[in-house]
Amino acid sequence: MLLAVVDSGVSTESTQQAVGYPTLFLLVLVGALLPVVPTGALVSSAAVVAFHQTAPFSLLLVFLVAACAAFLGDIALYWLGQRGMRLKNGSRWLEAIRRRAPEDRLAQAQEKLDDHGVAVLVLSRLVPAGRIPVMLACLMAKMPLRRFARGNLPACLAWAVTYQLIGILGGTLFAEPWEGVVAAVALTLLISAVPSVWRRVRRNAAH
Repeated sequence: MLLAVVDSGVSTESTQQAVGYPTLFLLVLVGALLPVVPTGALVSSAAVVAFHQTAPFSLLLVFLVAACAAFLGDIALYWLGQRGMRLKNGSRWLEAIRRRAPEDRLAQAQEKLDDHGVAVLVLSRLVPAGRIPVMLACLMAKMPLRRFARGNLPACLAWAVTYQLIGILGGTLFAEPWEGVVAAVALTLLISAVPSVWRRVRRNAAH
């Protein structure tokens, strides 16, 4: 009887992994191309589930899948942006990037890019809503794709580690995986909301 329960648990975990990792990869990839998917919350949630699994290397796989998907998504979006910059009338991808890069954020990104070079990509990945303005600044500076990729790789690794740690924290605080997922999602959404709230407060104070 005990062996049957153990086998059932292992089978359930194997099914979760077979479905979960490809789904995580696809959602993070899409989220990198279309910045409306809360990819940080996805990674944190996946880390909570992996934390509660008995299978070895579950957390490592979440990290690798998330970082790889984010990197490929960023590279694809940058390539599409470069293509739009070369076209006379631009492209819908370039226009989408520009819409998500307010002038004040773009100016800050350009200044930081001038001061720190590709190292600013790491910070841009960690700061909510910071990725797109810095990417547009790189496009406007005509940074080659290869140089962008070299700077973006450590940025994606740092991003994956950060949101995975948030998930692990949620996993350690709660016995049930779903409780940890709720806590991790709430925390990541709160972190994402802080910059926009802060900008709104500053605008109101200025007026």
